[in-house]
Amino acid sequence: MNFINTSNAVIDSSLRTPYLSFPVLSRIPFIKHGFSTRLGGVSEGIFATLNLGTDSGEQIDDPARVEENYTRIAGSIGVDVHSLVISKQVHKTNIRVVTSEDRGKGLFIPRDYDEIDGLITNEPNITLVTKYADCVPLYFVDQNKKAIGLSHSGWRGTVAEIGRITVEELTKNYHSDPAELIAVIGPSICKSCFEIREDVAAEFEKAFPNAFATGILTPLEKKGKYLCDLWEANRQVLLKAGLKSNNIHTSGVCTCCNDDILFSHRKTQGRRGSLAAFLAMIQ
Repeated sequence: MNFINTSNAVIDSSLRTPYLSFPVLSRIPFIKHGFSTRLGGVSEGIFATLNLGTDSGEQIDDPARVEENYTRIAGSIGVDVHSLVISKQVHKTNIRVVTSEDRGKGLFIPRDYDEIDGLITNEPNITLVTKYADCVPLYFVDQNKKAIGLSHSGWRGTVAEIGRITVEELTKNYHSDPAELIAVIGPSICKSCFEIREDVAAEFEKAFPNAFATGILTPLEKKGKYLCDLWEANRQVLLKAGLKSNNIHTSGVCTCCNDDILFSHRKTQGRRGSLAAFLAMIQ
């Protein structure tokens, strides 16, 4: 079993339902956070065991099992499962301002929103939840204005700069100062595992003119194939948004390299469950 321990991400293997946490966020007293693993749940088959998604391609997990999985991971992190508000991701850049009226949506209450890849709030006792299986989770905390954000940044969201858009929404709604925000680039596919085609590389080159010079893109010997560094790309997006370099923390955890404990879409060719990121403020 490959239990992860890096300077920016740790996992507590003693828990019945373990999860990854990030020391920079653990030091903030009013924050609860985590990133799930595939361990400690009740799902079976390709979803084994802690699946937090309702479907994977054409296959659908038992909703009762998914609900139990959420109950377990919420208990481990220390948040009320009824406080969860779950995104409805479509690889766009729409951000929802979440209030107490949204508590439970996406799990116990039907969503009244769609096409939402990012969530922000300044209210306590709301747990923002976004889902993953290689894409990049972006955590944001404003310690001064007491506001948080959580966004899902796949390659499309990265080139469309959902990180910057999330920062702008935090600034617009809660008067956050980007220079004071703390951000974590969470567990996701690493550059060594993320091989892309020429058409996708062209999108990155358009969005990041320095993509080759900074190592976001590295051509492979195979014609028309490249390695892509989503972590560096998102770091550059956050710098562009006004965050300070020393306030941006990359977990360094690859979902594809650690597929024994994390779901990876690429490693399993889509036959998998879903991980989730959690972020909440407590009173």
